[in-house]
Amino acid sequence: MADHNRYGLILAGGRGTRFWPRSRKARAKQVLEFFGEGTLIQQTVQRLAPVLPPERIWVLTNEALRAEIVRQLPQVPKQQIIAEPAARNTAPAIALIAHILHGLDPASVLGVFPADHYITKPARFLRMVRPAFQAAAKGDLVVLGIQPRWPETGYGYIEFPPGISPGATKAVPVQSFREKPDAAKAQQFVDAGNFFWNAGMFFGKSSAFLDATRTYLPKTAALLAGVPSIRSRKFSAAVAEIFPRCESISIDYAIMEKARNVAGLATDDIGWNDVGSWNAVYELMKQDSDGNAARSETVCHLSSGNFVDAAGKLVALVGVRDLVVVDTPDALLILDRRQAQQVGDLVKILEKQKRDDLL
Repeated sequence: MADHNRYGLILAGGRGTRFWPRSRKARAKQVLEFFGEGTLIQQTVQRLAPVLPPERIWVLTNEALRAEIVRQLPQVPKQQIIAEPAARNTAPAIALIAHILHGLDPASVLGVFPADHYITKPARFLRMVRPAFQAAAKGDLVVLGIQPRWPETGYGYIEFPPGISPGATKAVPVQSFREKPDAAKAQQFVDAGNFFWNAGMFFGKSSAFLDATRTYLPKTAALLAGVPSIRSRKFSAAVAEIFPRCESISIDYAIMEKARNVAGLATDDIGWNDVGSWNAVYELMKQDSDGNAARSETVCHLSSGNFVDAAGKLVALVGVRDLVVVDTPDALLILDRRQAQQVGDLVKILEKQKRDDLL
């Protein structure tokens, strides 16, 4: 496989509801800045640059976010930043881009990357990405597994052969995919040593993704086959008409759990975090001697374990612990840090109340 046959798809369609009130429909998590320089999607493109130059990056997002992503990624060709007309999960999203790429480059090999992950050791990450592309070029569908750091119940797991060596750069057959486990099962997975977190990073020839879609999602494959070349003036109208009719299903359920040609690489410590909640941001930030972390001016007295994000004002905390405080011009969030995953439920309440002004 020549390097020029490698392409990257960055999936950037999520709303990031657990980061309300900073994350909104038009300013979702992936276009926000949390750590270091640049937003999460800008850091994703920068991280991949040694393997995938911007001209071979494609982004799939939604109508509400496309203009902001185009603004943030001027180095990526504008026509390669595509807005889904409807959310249909990852299987149709990947199949659409595979269909487009196969029309442009029949030898194309596609790597799929979430837009909103944070990786503190990019060199070690790329050390796994390169052999993943090489294995995919031989015809396998390839997945990266993240070495688990604790018995997490919020992720699916990938079962590798017993004795797998984290960081080995030879792809091996994946034994199975496991759904999000309960706490006891998660502990068993970690103790076994050959179960790794599924972070949603996949690799395959565009033809391999299309073959798998025809096998396991024949209706979606038939629909997408009707999408003309992206160079056609009829492309956008066809996608708008066809894509919403595709099945809404993840590539994990639809294809990866069923396909026979799935291989994987088990990473060692690449410093991966899916930045899934305000608590995850807190955990990644520098903390003072009492465990407080802040992205804005904060004074803490008799307080510990708190996170504050309130630009433009001083926040003073007295006698409180394990709080998240996030202030925006139109909303203030205060929550127990241990309940950070429940912010998404709050967004659902606002949706029921038809508070579009806050969404």
